[in-house]
Amino acid sequence: MAEPAQKKAKTTRTFLFSSESVNEGHPDKLCDQVSDAVLDACLREDPQSKVACETCAKDNMVMVAGEITTKAKLDYDKIVRAAVLQIGYDSYVDDLSSVDSKGLCDKTCEVLVRINKQSPDIAGGVHVGKTDMDVGAGDQGIMFGYASDETSDCMPLTHSMATRLGKTLTDVRKSGECWWLRPDGKTQVTIEYLQHADGSVEPKKIHTVVISTQHAEPLKAVRSKECAGYKGPEMTAPSMEAMNKEIEEKVIRRTLQNITLKNGQPALTLYGSHTHLHINPSGKFIIGGPQGDAGLTGRKIIIDTYGGWGAHGGGAFSGKDPTKVDRSAAYICRQMAKSVVASGLSARCLVQLSYAIGVAKPLSLFVETYGTEKHGLDVDDITNILKVEFDCRPGAIAVSLALREPKYQETAAYCHFGREPYTKEGRKYFEWENAMDLNKYQTMKTEQVSAALKASNYLTKWVD
Repeated sequence: MAEPAQKKAKTTRTFLFSSESVNEGHPDKLCDQVSDAVLDACLREDPQSKVACETCAKDNMVMVAGEITTKAKLDYDKIVRAAVLQIGYDSYVDDLSSVDSKGLCDKTCEVLVRINKQSPDIAGGVHVGKTDMDVGAGDQGIMFGYASDETSDCMPLTHSMATRLGKTLTDVRKSGECWWLRPDGKTQVTIEYLQHADGSVEPKKIHTVVISTQHAEPLKAVRSKECAGYKGPEMTAPSMEAMNKEIEEKVIRRTLQNITLKNGQPALTLYGSHTHLHINPSGKFIIGGPQGDAGLTGRKIIIDTYGGWGAHGGGAFSGKDPTKVDRSAAYICRQMAKSVVASGLSARCLVQLSYAIGVAKPLSLFVETYGTEKHGLDVDDITNILKVEFDCRPGAIAVSLALREPKYQETAAYCHFGREPYTKEGRKYFEWENAMDLNKYQTMKTEQVSAALKASNYLTKWVD
């Protein structure tokens, strides 16, 4: 008689994982921000605007294209130029040997517009004649949200670090502290992790940091010419070696000091002589922006989310109003996953939703906790908890996360997740980062969770 199969014991393992990010001046990110600037301009005058705006940039040209139905009166030329200037692109020379060209100029760039109204077929199937709660999904698709307890904001450290390095590069450029930096740039981080027997992951040390950043000509560029409007004492750009030293001190170390790990310590404690540094490893990076590479909306979807952790449904975010579930459902998936982890129900959580065009209720809800669930709950219990507490119909998401407000340009660079939620001028920014308190479920058994589900009105918002 055959012996019964033995259940494989859970073990620990060590592995390396990498995530990358780009600055707001990267050509693709430039396009994301322009698309969301157009969306904000629509929502500012007409919260019910239906927007699908794509942007393309190459050399000294920016084109916006798509389908927009809105009561707002839009000056696309003004919107595009304002977004370009805000990023920091104010000079273009049509010569790849020029050291003065930043890659795009807000004043002289060509702005092309190819915008039509939303298809009446789509409008009729999705929202025309429907109440807010009955508005259907703007398209079919799958969306994911992820959270991990390795950092205080429930984001994977590799991606949080890569994203914030890019933001710090921009901050020290715009403040003038490192005035010789230019808008374009990329970052990448590799971290050594320990995966525990319960499935949770713990960052042990920062293995590698890569930063490639656009900059002015070393030892020759002067601040009065590089920085429009500068009236202070004249300065000359430092050498490449000195630039790299400043980046290590003012960008890398400063960023790590401001990221808090699960144990309450700064991420700087994981950085040291063991960390491999590659700062501008290809040498000079003077020509950048759309002059160096063409840009398109929606080409940085992993950077916009979790840096390769969890999963991705493939849909981009920028330039899309809340009826486009590629965006709004991904936001509620993040809130659900973060709520589970922040409430201590599991150490890691992945949530998936799916939709059909014109249908309000999600077609499916999937939850994965990687074996890290706690308090005697299993993944089915956690799935039922989310069904009780959340309403993922597009209309409900738009209301609960205040998604009909003009606040999207702020989300279009440095990741849509792991950001600090705040309210400004009555608008709720990054509302999906406010985790719902699910602590009451820590003391419940499966039978109690099931009873709570049956007692709720979940069939009004979920399929059976």
